[in-house]
Amino acid sequence: MEILSSGHEQVVFCSDAESGLRAVIAVHSTALGPALGGTRFYPYASEEAAVADALRLSAAMSYKNSLAGLDLGGGKAVIIGDPATDKTEALLRAYGRFVEALGGRYLTACDVGTYNADLDVVARETRFAHGRSEAYGGCGDSSVLTAYGVFLGMQAAAQHCWGSRSLAGRTVAVAGAGKVGSHLIGHLVDDGADVVVTDVDPAAVERVQGATRR
Repeated sequence: MEILSSGHEQVVFCSDAESGLRAVIAVHSTALGPALGGTRFYPYASEEAAVADALRLSAAMSYKNSLAGLDLGGGKAVIIGDPATDKTEALLRAYGRFVEALGGRYLTACDVGTYNADLDVVARETRFAHGRSEAYGGCGDSSVLTAYGVFLGMQAAAQHCWGSRSLAGRTVAVAGAGKVGSHLIGHLVDDGADVVVTDVDPAAVERVQGATRR
């Protein structure tokens, strides 16, 4: 694993035998402020694959936050496991303690496999968990805004390429029908696009087909 040559400020390996937690927190840059990035809960094939994803995603967050004009750096965390079977309160709280131990260098939120309710649990152990439920003063489901932002970007690209923002009659492929993808697909269908959807989980494709079927 080429961690030392990745340019990251800090990479933390988290392990808690009692809860079964195995996680990696990658802080790419705090040049502009605390490193912000979500927590991905995914059944990686190996620890090496998990580390590679954390390094890649955290670096991307540095650039994303900078381009957005935010006083925030870039970070990301990954929890190794299947969220459908391995996610427990004890595991999430153990993870929260690791986040707290970084003293605010890393601010976490939702990502693939984690939801507002999960961050509510993480927040029982740390002051640095965002993306919480509205009932706890959080922003709620941020994937709604993420999907809409992607849709507006696609419309802008269509305007540039074809002279019209409308995607009606265009064929659009969406890889992933999860939190962001499902909302994006809805916007595309409403705009008249023909949408091709793929996902590693066939049930996710079936859900969006049912939601968008007219």
